[in-house]
Amino acid sequence: MSGEAVLVIDDSPTILKVVQLVLTKAGYNVTTASDGDEGVDAAKKQKPDVILLDFVMPKMNGYQVCQALHQEENLREVPVILMSAKGDQVGERFVKVMGIVDYITKPFSPEAITGVVQHTVQKYRRGAGDASQPAPEPSPAEAAEAADAAMEARRGALAKPRGGVAKAAAKAVVLGAIDQAISLEEDDVAGWIARGLSTETLELVLGELRTTAPELVSGSDTALAGEVRTVPIAEVLELLSQQEQTGVLGITRGTAQVELHFSDGKIMLGTATGLPEELLLGRFILENNLMTKQDLDQFLKSRSGTTSLLGTQLVKMGFISGEDLKVAIRQQTCELVYDLLRWSSGEFAFRAAVELSPVAVEAGLELSVDGILMEGFRRVDEWHLIEREIDNFDLVFLRNEDAVARMGRGRLTREELAILELVNGKNTVKEIVRQSRMGSFEVSKMLYRLLSIKLIRKRVPVVAV
Repeated sequence: MSGEAVLVIDDSPTILKVVQLVLTKAGYNVTTASDGDEGVDAAKKQKPDVILLDFVMPKMNGYQVCQALHQEENLREVPVILMSAKGDQVGERFVKVMGIVDYITKPFSPEAITGVVQHTVQKYRRGAGDASQPAPEPSPAEAAEAADAAMEARRGALAKPRGGVAKAAAKAVVLGAIDQAISLEEDDVAGWIARGLSTETLELVLGELRTTAPELVSGSDTALAGEVRTVPIAEVLELLSQQEQTGVLGITRGTAQVELHFSDGKIMLGTATGLPEELLLGRFILENNLMTKQDLDQFLKSRSGTTSLLGTQLVKMGFISGEDLKVAIRQQTCELVYDLLRWSSGEFAFRAAVELSPVAVEAGLELSVDGILMEGFRRVDEWHLIEREIDNFDLVFLRNEDAVARMGRGRLTREELAILELVNGKNTVKEIVRQSRMGSFEVSKMLYRLLSIKLIRKRVPVVAV
């Protein structure tokens, strides 16, 4: 691989951001476009080696983009990888149609997207003989089927609006500026920063200098610090990952505090205080049936006043095994990061360290930041969609008993049935989350589905006259 050009066409800012990050780190030269028109123009300006194409987009859908590319003699041979959502069911039907050589289903992992691009680039490398020949034109029947599928998917997309989370990329400015700053004399650093950078990036630059050239900036052992509203947590995580940092990232908002332990840019452990019960370790111990709620509650009462970590105590006293604890800690750490991505306020500070704490070493999760952000951004997108209907955790829902009887409970999952039973006209969403022992994301997602298929409805509050 030698910096092959990849064009990514998708109307979701989240997908564009994450795919660009993953493929750039893998050594590709990535260009992005937010709709079909923009994508075709970008391909005409600079012929890519491969195109990643979303199927459902406004203005031009994936099939229409392929048609437009096929009309350009210079672009007919460019291999196209189709990106389709899980429910689109269009992947295999489009392979070998107008340049589409493969497909990948969202959500996908960083390894999956890198693997399919690497395979395609190697197979269809320019001048690679037969493999570089253009795909055969579809028959009239295939073209009609593709057009119909594109239209059907578009109608489905209009019925279920897509969300999008645009994440500002401040680090590009910072990393490009650091090299210049390091070459300056110590007395000139502060003045250079003030003259050359905006206020919004000042704190991030100082943090970078403390990390890469601590001799230039005096102060505490905090290597990176700032406010979440200025530098989103996702950007901080990406920065620590790219620099392969080791230490502890602390994020606080009011009485809530989360600590993420890093080793060589990977997340080894997440811990939290002051957060809802659904984000604490006890939830995941119960969710994995490692203890009964009664036994856990009794144990929690017995450890009043102790500073020992809950998981460590449970293993030491033989309630759960070390491997079971690691599974629960992995789940909790991921959920903590997913929750942090939704924080719009708070403060963060990263303390570099030579060695990890013994607890973090024992946990040894080694979570990839790219992978956890991929899933986290997907959840944030879903949250935005869900919040259009469930914007308040004090909402109360009623069951539509007639609709439930007509549909039949056998068509619902076990989890959905459990949530449906807790919808009784009295429980708020907050109480349903607590009683179900599930996370707020999972509960809200199931309530949203039950609401969309009209098995439940919002209870209208009675207004006093």
